[in-house]
Amino acid sequence: MTKKALLSLALPGLLVTSAPAQGEWFKGIKLGGYVIGEYQYSSQRDKTPKDNFSTRLVRVSADGKILNDFSYRVQVQLNGTPGSSSGPRMVDAFLEWQKYSFAKIKAGQFKRPFSFENPMHPIDQGFISYAQAINKLTGFSDRAGEQASNGRDIGIQLQGDLLPDASGRNLLHYQVGVYNGQGTNMSDLNNSKDLIGIFWLMPVSGLRIGASGWHGSLAHERTDDGKAKRRVSVARNRYAISGEYKRDDWTLRSEYIHSQGQAFSSSSSSDTSLKGNGDKADGWYAALIAPVKKNVCHIKGRYDVYRDRADWAYSKSQYELGADYIFLKRIKVQAHYVFVNDRTSDKHNYSMIDCQVSVRF
Repeated sequence: MTKKALLSLALPGLLVTSAPAQGEWFKGIKLGGYVIGEYQYSSQRDKTPKDNFSTRLVRVSADGKILNDFSYRVQVQLNGTPGSSSGPRMVDAFLEWQKYSFAKIKAGQFKRPFSFENPMHPIDQGFISYAQAINKLTGFSDRAGEQASNGRDIGIQLQGDLLPDASGRNLLHYQVGVYNGQGTNMSDLNNSKDLIGIFWLMPVSGLRIGASGWHGSLAHERTDDGKAKRRVSVARNRYAISGEYKRDDWTLRSEYIHSQGQAFSSSSSSDTSLKGNGDKADGWYAALIAPVKKNVCHIKGRYDVYRDRADWAYSKSQYELGADYIFLKRIKVQAHYVFVNDRTSDKHNYSMIDCQVSVRF
């Protein structure tokens, strides 16, 4: 007779189970990644070089499950300059408890729940890059002076889906979280945390209408005239209004983002000056992607505006047209023409051509 059988006789009613084997703890581990190569030409005056080949992104990731209720993701970026914020580094590292669809808890480093476009995969986003307002106001090349963080931060988040209709489709989604406010791979530098949240309604299939908010600050370490370092914080109070319709491989997406809060004039630790009249900024875009052949070939256009001081005198407008072709669902080739009107530049108008090849694996 086995030990388990003897224990069952000795302690009736008590279920004795052994701990899960190692293979039962970790389930469905998936390794993957992608590479994006790029060629870009610009007619902008005094730009050197005017054309350039580059590796835009190289990332590898591991996703999987722990038992049945926990999901994890680890993602590393490999390209860039070693030792810099744009060099090889950890991008994602989080664990999410997913037992209840209406209340999932995520902790670690991951995308901020702000705007519709920020959380999108760089390949699926569809254009030359994320919209200018996304780059400047969600933590990519943030106007407040945060290190390049690809829209991510370290914190904890609650998210879920609510209000299912008769078909079981949820009508409301929400995400709200608390974050350090310093971006990726950085500990907090002040005594405040960023509160960021988003919700969207889905009244009909394919349509979502949402709003997001961000209240927090970014801390900088500054040195005044050779003295000891001091920490100075600048506010980041932002909101976004978003809309998107996706159906039958058509995509129509538009967002407006507004920011209140000053920013440092440079990233130098010895420069303590703030941008003059730089208290506000805003931006918006409207993008359309239309299928020529469903899931294979598309034509696309985007109108994209960013105003660093919420004023037309400091605006940069981009008018973009492009097309893509997808091979075997994993290889995408795309080309775009962009006409730029930059009122902050001596030469307001110039053109850009951008070609990219992306491979998922």
